[in-house]
Amino acid sequence: MPHLPPSDASRILESVVDKYADELIDLRRDLHAHPELSWAEVRTTGLVAERLTEAGLHVTPLEGTGLVAEVGEEGPIVALRADLDALPVEDTTGDTWASLTPGVAHACGHDVHTAGLIGAALALAEVHARGLLPGRVRLLFQPAEEVMPGGALHMMRAGALDRVTRIFMLHCDPTLDVGTLGLREGPLTGAADMLSVRLTGRGGHTSRPHLTEDLTFALGKVITELPAILSRRLDPRAGVSIVWGRVQAGSAPNVIPGEGEVGGTVRMLDSVAWEHAEALVRTVIDQIVAPYGVTAIVDYRRGVPPVVNELQSTRFMAGAIEQAVGPDGRVSTSQSLGGEDFGWYLDRVPGAMARLGTRTPGGPTYDLHQGNLRIDERATAIGARVLAEAALAALR
Repeated sequence: MPHLPPSDASRILESVVDKYADELIDLRRDLHAHPELSWAEVRTTGLVAERLTEAGLHVTPLEGTGLVAEVGEEGPIVALRADLDALPVEDTTGDTWASLTPGVAHACGHDVHTAGLIGAALALAEVHARGLLPGRVRLLFQPAEEVMPGGALHMMRAGALDRVTRIFMLHCDPTLDVGTLGLREGPLTGAADMLSVRLTGRGGHTSRPHLTEDLTFALGKVITELPAILSRRLDPRAGVSIVWGRVQAGSAPNVIPGEGEVGGTVRMLDSVAWEHAEALVRTVIDQIVAPYGVTAIVDYRRGVPPVVNELQSTRFMAGAIEQAVGPDGRVSTSQSLGGEDFGWYLDRVPGAMARLGTRTPGGPTYDLHQGNLRIDERATAIGARVLAEAALAALR
């Protein structure tokens, strides 16, 4: 049977997504009210599996949490990915569907990603039921995006990318209006690592610092000098950024403690610099603390590589955006230092990621990873349509 022209296929997708738009919002609200942390997405995985099985899709649960499903029976395989996990953040929205789990919230939009991919699956299943899907679409519902090095590696070890030719995903962007999507060819996110530095030494009274190994002073040197030194040891075009989020040392103002710790992230725009960053960080820290006699224990956890959108995949995504929301739907966007483990997939197969606008036009601009994050729920159906269009475009 011949394939439908793109315009006809798009009308099918549009019709199905419109049909399920209210259900997708209900699904998103259900997920939002019941968030689960990384590697603990048991209820979430079960809900997704139940809905996809009901739609007649073959579902393969993974060990622990997460699942893989497929639409279609033969031909090339294109993958679509959504992430399932929430963050250890208090939900402060006050919405009727706010998190029912204290201290846990979908503050990064993964509830939108998951509901949107379910919508794409339902739409593609209808195309397949009519005998018009020119290949297979693999749906990756991934756990643990919010922890490094990310659940993408778990999915890949389970064979999620076997025989996949391309992969696509969307990520919520509360700085873009709903109905628009940010897309660019090439690097889109940065590499991101976790860094913790624990110092130990001989403590004592603050009146006699010369009889101690002044650990607090040395910790301050690490905090200020490590970022400064790396800016001179790595190519400035790599955009290296070390930002500390946690400092802990001592409990009294007149006591030099025997141990202290600082933790933060190491981010950069360049994958080449990322390959050399860990060794350099360890060397520089040893050099910084050497004059003070303290011992440094460095815990450097390699995180995720940059997301780099491949040229042809970006063109497929651009066409999908135009089909779904019109020629003005694609807007420019820039590379950020945010980490996204989708970069691991793109190390294996070509693909592209776009930023899904979730801001109500004229409304407030929220930030990701904050408990007050609100999204314009129309974005859920838009995301479903764009993902389904991208898969079809890549399979043609």
